[in-house]
Amino acid sequence: MWRAILNEPTITTLVRMLFGLSLFVSGAAAFAENYPVRPIKLIVPYPAGGGTDIAARRLGQKLSEALHQQIIFDNRAGANGNLGTNAIAKGAPDGYLIGMATPGPVTVGRSLYPDLPYDAEKDLVPIVLANESPIVLVVNPSVPAKSLQELISLAKARPGVFTAALVSVGSVPHLLTEMLKAASGINVLNVPYKGGGPAATDVVSGQVDMLFSVLPLVLPYITSGQLRPIAIASDARSALLPDVPTVKEAGFGQVTGTAWNGIVAPSGTPQDIITKLNGNSVVSTDELVSLTLNQKPGDKVKVEYVRDGKTHTTTVTLGTQPPGSPASPPPSS
Repeated sequence: MWRAILNEPTITTLVRMLFGLSLFVSGAAAFAENYPVRPIKLIVPYPAGGGTDIAARRLGQKLSEALHQQIIFDNRAGANGNLGTNAIAKGAPDGYLIGMATPGPVTVGRSLYPDLPYDAEKDLVPIVLANESPIVLVVNPSVPAKSLQELISLAKARPGVFTAALVSVGSVPHLLTEMLKAASGINVLNVPYKGGGPAATDVVSGQVDMLFSVLPLVLPYITSGQLRPIAIASDARSALLPDVPTVKEAGFGQVTGTAWNGIVAPSGTPQDIITKLNGNSVVSTDELVSLTLNQKPGDKVKVEYVRDGKTHTTTVTLGTQPPGSPASPPPSS
């Protein structure tokens, strides 16, 4: 059921069904009355400051408040999210290790990387579909394009020179980039990143021209004029950017998609614990936008991470890799 189907609406429907079914299969199960009795580790398979990390920290805050227990964040970026997802899949199924799930590692990854060390369908159990976010195409303000058609014309005039930041291979933003290239006939140079935070930072600095990104992550840059929105990759305009047209309005209705974040646990985690976690694990796009408008990539934040069985605390700049995070090998192909 997790297998990749390279049609984003189908993926979204599939995942909604999967996460939705998990809510009801054990209605008769008793809650784990004494759970949790110690801190819970939440693995984020991307760097600090990206869309998934922002969602994870809001979810962790809500879980901590509801469960009266500390949530320890472990950013394990690398291999396009596969490194951290593998750590979740191989973790102890005792309820004290959970993680963030995104389309790339759990739905698309098997088609791109047949030698993945985990099977998302067998090794992970869904807790909840935590949130969904619209995706927006943005450019650095130095790019002389204010519409999608202008952007396409510009890219066609500079084949192989115009650059697009990829928020990890296999992610929905990556698929949208490839879909736009195929639909419009443009030839742009892909620049891969480990996560959305570093990708957005480089587009803001002008090192890369364009980026498909979850809206909450780049909205602070849009409102400050550091990024220019070109189009929303949804069927309808976003209430947060009502003046920005959709990709569909520009004549590319097939280039649509929505990013989502789920929470998963290792297969075998007791169902009563899954149920308890599920009831406290939903966050809205408005909450994420509120967070990002007050805390954006480039800000200094305190981050906890786990290495060698020990919890470390440090201060990092959002949009960069937390100190102590291992260098990650490229995914197998």
